[in-house]
Amino acid sequence: MAMDAFMLILAVLAAVVLSSFLSRFIPKVSTPLVQIALGAGLTLLPFYPRVALDPSLFMVLFIAPLLYLEAHDIDKSALAKTLRMSISLAIGLALMTMVVIGYALHNAWPIIPLAAAFALGSALGPTDAIAVSSIGHDASVSPRQRSVLKGESLFNDASGVVGFQFSILAAVTGSFSLRHAAGEFLISFIGGTLFGLAVGMLSNWLFEMLRSFGWETTTTRILMELFLPFLIYLTADEIAHVSGVLAVVAAGLVIRFDRTGVGPNVSRTNIVSSSVWSVLSFSLNGTVFILLGMQLPNAITTTWSHSAVSHALLVEIIALTCVIVIGLRFLWMVAVLAIARDRRTGKRRRMTPHRWRSAAVMTFGGPKGTITLSLMFTIPYVVNSGELFPLRDELIFVASGVIIVTLLLANFMLPLLAPNAEDIHPTELTDITITLVRRTVEELSNRVTDENRRAVLYVIDSYTKRITRLKQQAGHVDSHAMGDLQNDALHWEKDYIKAQLDHTKASTDMEPRVQELQIEACERMLDQIMNSLRHISKPTSSGRNVSQIRGRMRALQRRLQIVTRRASNKFLRTTPLLNEHEIASYVRTLQAQAFEHVIDRLYEEMGKTTYGTEYCSALILDYRRAEAALRSRPRLVNDGTTRRQIDEIKHESYAIELNLIRDMLESAEITRLQARHLRRNVYVMQVDADSEL
Repeated sequence: MAMDAFMLILAVLAAVVLSSFLSRFIPKVSTPLVQIALGAGLTLLPFYPRVALDPSLFMVLFIAPLLYLEAHDIDKSALAKTLRMSISLAIGLALMTMVVIGYALHNAWPIIPLAAAFALGSALGPTDAIAVSSIGHDASVSPRQRSVLKGESLFNDASGVVGFQFSILAAVTGSFSLRHAAGEFLISFIGGTLFGLAVGMLSNWLFEMLRSFGWETTTTRILMELFLPFLIYLTADEIAHVSGVLAVVAAGLVIRFDRTGVGPNVSRTNIVSSSVWSVLSFSLNGTVFILLGMQLPNAITTTWSHSAVSHALLVEIIALTCVIVIGLRFLWMVAVLAIARDRRTGKRRRMTPHRWRSAAVMTFGGPKGTITLSLMFTIPYVVNSGELFPLRDELIFVASGVIIVTLLLANFMLPLLAPNAEDIHPTELTDITITLVRRTVEELSNRVTDENRRAVLYVIDSYTKRITRLKQQAGHVDSHAMGDLQNDALHWEKDYIKAQLDHTKASTDMEPRVQELQIEACERMLDQIMNSLRHISKPTSSGRNVSQIRGRMRALQRRLQIVTRRASNKFLRTTPLLNEHEIASYVRTLQAQAFEHVIDRLYEEMGKTTYGTEYCSALILDYRRAEAALRSRPRLVNDGTTRRQIDEIKHESYAIELNLIRDMLESAEITRLQARHLRRNVYVMQVDADSEL
């Protein structure tokens, strides 16, 4: 059994890693759907271990830390503005869903007891916080809409769990007291919130006191922080007998000890903590949906193969349940929007087509997921009388069908209802870029040491100049036109370098060592430029991936030729060995020449109509700055150690930018289209790692 559990962990982690790669190649399909499919595929493998999943363990092991992190990272000011709407969805809509589905399902399928139908309705009330944070990257979901959806998913778990528990209790015992259920619900809801707030404030005081005494270390702080959501959930659920879900959410909202304190030690600890939570969040998110996918086949096949109920009736019940869940949610959203008053005028606003579409977006933006299936698996097998729980497998089957349908609708309907605009407003993209650059500077400033201070400050200074230029250009540059010109300029650089490479290879009167140095410099420049062109090329052709693979194969072939040639020279001593300093010197010389060539071409284009004069002028200024920085570096930084440090820090800064873009995309701060433009800019800059950023 222990080996089976270990094999299951390895299989799940492998599937999570694979999903991160697959999502890059199928961006139109949300990552949760990819992970569910992988989880279902795992069950088909011959070595798949048959390990039962304890739903209560699932809640504490996965849902507690993920909800804590979601609450901790949510925009508190945005949540405060949309709190009323989020609470109305989390409590009002969840309870309404329970009642309507209960009565509708009992009337349509009388064999289901009313209490069991209520249990299904309760389980279908909560939306999935993890799915909400993952879907919609290809949809233009407004910050307010996303804030409402996230707030709802944080709070509606408690109402769903409590309603489910009382419905199951009524189904098992055969008795139900509305007064008792309402009282227990209030105690669980309010008690869980107050308990979480108290523990959160106590945690703030404790961590800040440890820091003031100098007792906090990176290891103890991160271990205690990781331990916190599990402690809160278990204490609230097992000892205080209040909602552990709401306690975790409330604590996550008020905890702020990682946002306080100054000094390099605190900064380093916060960086490590952020990295650990980032890895843990992705791993747990992926694991949740992998496990969900692993549970679905068994839940579906058991019912489909052995149920006494006809297959057609099961499909009809799933369809009816989906219509009720989606229709009721849409009507609730329309009602909320219709009665909402304008903050400035205090009057109700009429339902325009835009507001109807907003209601539809909010409807499909609340898919069901792991909480629903976890609750359904806790349905007991027998009731107090000793008889089997009525239609347990069929109820799980219906819930599984609704989960799949709502996830599919969220994935494919949101981009249709709220598609991302094809054009990005220049000012909007500039503002996002400035935010990205500032975060990069903050990250770099936290990595300053006595050894690399000079190099890091040099790179930070170049980023500061970049922010200044971005502010000057705000609102004056068409991002598409400028991007096309930058792309063509890279092609001009590539053609110039290729011509130089061909000329060098064909030369017969050049000293062998100099020829070897120039060939090496040209090859390295071509590798950099081709890599950037592969990344920034527009995905207009279905054969783009094939073209990228071919380009990488050609680059690999060139690198192998260089390595083989240098190895041959080393052993045969046909030419003196090259060193990196000489190669870097030749690369900089070649870069400067290529810059001059591009500048000349840009001056020629200014007299034509292919590109706008203002774009050619702006790009000439960028190339002039890069050329000036390149030629002045030997005077500014005259020792090899600092030069190498600057190169390392610049490459590190590019990696930081790319990671920040990924984080902003995952947290829905930017769309996929905006992320593609931001990455394009980074790849263009990587062509010249020695020039000004």
